[in-house]
Amino acid sequence: WKPATLEARLEMAARWAVLGLLAACMTSAAKKSVLNMCMDAKHHKTEPGPEGALHDQCVLWKDNACCTANTSMEAHQDQSYLYNFNWNHCGVMPDKCKQHFIQDTCLYECSPNLGPWIDQADTSWRRERILNVPLCKEDCELWWEDCKDAITCKENWHKGWNWTSGTNRCPRGSICQPFKYVFPRPADLCEKIWSNSYKYTTEHRGGGRCIQMWFDPANGNPNVAVAKYYAQNGRDASPAPRAVLLLLPAALLSLL
Repeated sequence: WKPATLEARLEMAARWAVLGLLAACMTSAAKKSVLNMCMDAKHHKTEPGPEGALHDQCVLWKDNACCTANTSMEAHQDQSYLYNFNWNHCGVMPDKCKQHFIQDTCLYECSPNLGPWIDQADTSWRRERILNVPLCKEDCELWWEDCKDAITCKENWHKGWNWTSGTNRCPRGSICQPFKYVFPRPADLCEKIWSNSYKYTTEHRGGGRCIQMWFDPANGNPNVAVAKYYAQNGRDASPAPRAVLLLLPAALLSLL
């Protein structure tokens, strides 16, 4: 065994420096890429862009949207072609409650600012989903307050329904009861109803640390800054790009 010469050590150090810079650049590019993107799901556009004719509650995203005008219209229907989902599975859902589910649908379908929380999905109808999106305290608590007396038969609305009729019906043995018994706390509603798509937080609207379902578009979209914050801090980002970046220097070095 012979120790490496100074020239060899300097050459190796230079290689690692170049690879380190390359990895840093790719990390920066990956962070930027999640700031304005649409997930690979059933009705999303491939890229966000202006949609001047978005309907009613979805109009908040008209300047830059992942949904089409038609999708935004269907988001307001009691049982639309989007997912054949029936809000009224235990009787008519009150309008004050339904508006939150419409807004939830608009955020999911239209927002280009959910990139840091996009995760792989294991379903036949979408390749990606959102996971643990930090929802503002006010949005979650108002959702629960306006829906606490609405009726449902299930805690997790993503799965377990009877679909034999082509739309969701309560499974055999389930009981229709008020939301406040199915979801005793606001966090239970926001986190459990869509399989942890959202995460309850104590962060407040306008603080730049939580996603808002509701905002005044005249003041801009506050979720742009929120996505940027989490992308830069690496919280809840998709693990796959990070793993690739960590392995990149060694993989490239083996080719030199």
